[in-house]
Amino acid sequence: LQTRLQAGQGYGNTLNCVLTVYRNESVAGFFKGMSFPLASIAVYSSVVFGVFSNTQRLLSQLRHGDPSRTPVLADVALASVVAGFVSVGIGTPVDLVKIRLQMQTQPYVKANVKLKPAVPGFPVYRGPIHCFRTVLQKEGIAGVYRGVGAMLLRDVPGYCLYFIPYTFFCGWITPDGCISPNPSSIWLAGGVAGAISWGTATPMDVVKSRLQADGVYLNKYKGTLDCILQSYQNEGLKVFFRGITVNAVRGFPMSSAMFLGYELSLKAMKRDQTETNP
Repeated sequence: LQTRLQAGQGYGNTLNCVLTVYRNESVAGFFKGMSFPLASIAVYSSVVFGVFSNTQRLLSQLRHGDPSRTPVLADVALASVVAGFVSVGIGTPVDLVKIRLQMQTQPYVKANVKLKPAVPGFPVYRGPIHCFRTVLQKEGIAGVYRGVGAMLLRDVPGYCLYFIPYTFFCGWITPDGCISPNPSSIWLAGGVAGAISWGTATPMDVVKSRLQADGVYLNKYKGTLDCILQSYQNEGLKVFFRGITVNAVRGFPMSSAMFLGYELSLKAMKRDQTETNP
């Protein structure tokens, strides 16, 4: 829904998008492009959270000589920026493949593109591997990383507005005297942080989605700035807030589960280390 609302045409609001996708593509339309992100999400999340956590520990070591010391706000912000840069390197090709698969709703003939085999109903990409290989062959590494500038502008501030609110809300709702937040506090703080992050990241998310969807049939945008200018000239300021409801709503449960899994995993590993090395 997010991709169709941001990069597609004629969907209107979220409900209209849901009905249109279901009417034209049935239930399967809601799961297009899911396999590649599903296969890579574990690696992606572990790397991003690992970079964030280890950067905090390094900064605490450099500042105070104690890696286990609670990081200050500046350390959390810097660790968030580093995590954002790393996430772009891993996430851009994954997002590109997902969006290309989600946006190929027309056959070759309807797109007026003379490709072989030009059979009515034949999709541009047969699956995630074929999509990645095709983009790499035709557009090179630059094609695989199409939209990387917009993704940097989305993820670097986005992760600051992800980890900083989480740290703040966790500290705020955790009772005094508790060494670490309880699972319900983690769940709530993670959900609020996710909704804030995804909601505020929507404008650049729109630009990123449009750049990465561009090229399934035709090339419309020359780069990030050109995409911003064309989108604004054709559709006004409101275009940059397309899909904000979907982003904010999905951000809450997704981030709640992410942070809860992260914190519980850390606790389990620390407990095992304590038992192994008393």
